[in-house]
Amino acid sequence: MLTGMKKTRNKKPASEKKPWAGRFREKTAEAVESFTESVSFDRRLWRYDIAGSIAHAGMLAKTGIITPKDAEKIITGLMEIAGEISQGKFKFSKGLEDIHMNIEAALIKKIGPAGGKLHTARSRNDQIALDLRLYLRSEVNGIITLINDFQKTLADAAEKNINAIMPGYTHLQKAQPVLLSHHLLAYAEMLQRDRQRFHDCLRRINILPLGSCAMAGTSLPTDRRFVAKLLKFDGVSANSIDAVSDRDFAIEFASNAAILMMHLSRLGEELVLWSTDEFCFIDIPDAFTTGSSIMPQKKNPDVAELIRGKTGGVYGSLMALLTIMKGLPLSYNRDMQEDKQPLFGSVDTVKSCLTVLCEMFPKINFNKDKMLEGASKSYTVATDVAEYLVGKGMPFREAHETTGRLVLYCIKKGKRLDELELKEMKGFSNLIGKDIYPHLSVEGSVRSRASEGGTSQKEVRKQIKRLRKGLGAPGAAGPRN
Repeated sequence: MLTGMKKTRNKKPASEKKPWAGRFREKTAEAVESFTESVSFDRRLWRYDIAGSIAHAGMLAKTGIITPKDAEKIITGLMEIAGEISQGKFKFSKGLEDIHMNIEAALIKKIGPAGGKLHTARSRNDQIALDLRLYLRSEVNGIITLINDFQKTLADAAEKNINAIMPGYTHLQKAQPVLLSHHLLAYAEMLQRDRQRFHDCLRRINILPLGSCAMAGTSLPTDRRFVAKLLKFDGVSANSIDAVSDRDFAIEFASNAAILMMHLSRLGEELVLWSTDEFCFIDIPDAFTTGSSIMPQKKNPDVAELIRGKTGGVYGSLMALLTIMKGLPLSYNRDMQEDKQPLFGSVDTVKSCLTVLCEMFPKINFNKDKMLEGASKSYTVATDVAEYLVGKGMPFREAHETTGRLVLYCIKKGKRLDELELKEMKGFSNLIGKDIYPHLSVEGSVRSRASEGGTSQKEVRKQIKRLRKGLGAPGAAGPRN
């Protein structure tokens, strides 16, 4: 009798058992529990796990798999658990491995045997696939909004500085004068493609995997499309094996994030360069810079540098996801648990970088005089001279060579092109007349670049208008005209 009582006391309640306890005779080793747990990082999925469980419970009741009364108990219990987690009162257990089992165990403890019916017709395999899709759907929409906000920030800066001229570069050598606005809008175009990619990614994220169970579906009379409607998915997965083993949607997100970060890193690099004494094109406010622990005079562009540096982590996340998936046989494998931290890290990095840029960029001061001075050096209007000669009937290759000799002459004489007398220029071609002088100013050069998408004020205003028209539209770039 005493022996029987002892066994009863040591018997774990259902809410604390491993979901596979019936098959195993030995307790899981502590080292294994510590090694295999994921609740320390996948707990951030709790709201999506609960939302999916509420919809699943509703479907189980609708199809008669569980009673409406049990479904009501389950849903009420889940909502109470959600409140406890949001208030920081919920105690997560690593012994229960993941967010799914922590919530399920708490539910059984709270409402009794009815809680054990929630896992009917589903597996953690399709449950985590659902949670990740719900999570990414929310985060991608938030990232799209942040991209949209930063595009607006760039459009505002472009409009504010519509007449500012700066040197455009190729090979990091001064090439041609351009409008600062035109340069900034180049980044807005990059972001436009990023926004389109994320919108397109949502199409593949927004497919319901729940109901695929472990990998073969279920014999129970479930209604997957009812769940899809409740959770606002566009459709249901077509193959249960693929549904539980697919992480393409996560890899696609990570790829899009990597491309976005590459664009932000390029901008960060330019902000670093422009803030140096050698360029002196911008002044970043003190609130967005840091100093040196030893050199009192320093003002460092750490925000721009960190954006550049954090890009590597996002690239690494993409490679991690690709590497995790590259050798996995169908269907689900535990390796896939390792997808979450790279994914979460990419989401966090992208959001933080866009957020700080949206706050910092409007406060940057552009040194327009210094930019104009830079644009006026290094013979940046040489192409204008060549095009002037083409307009006079000279073949472009001959015009290119003639202009090159003219530039070499200027270098030897220590003069700018606009400082040459007409008779000096006629020594290189009789086609050159007084009408060349408007082509020798950076202002005239910019004004003449009126081809579609060019750097003239007229074209840049069109670009700003088109960009603003597309802001807020789902991935739309707006009409070209």
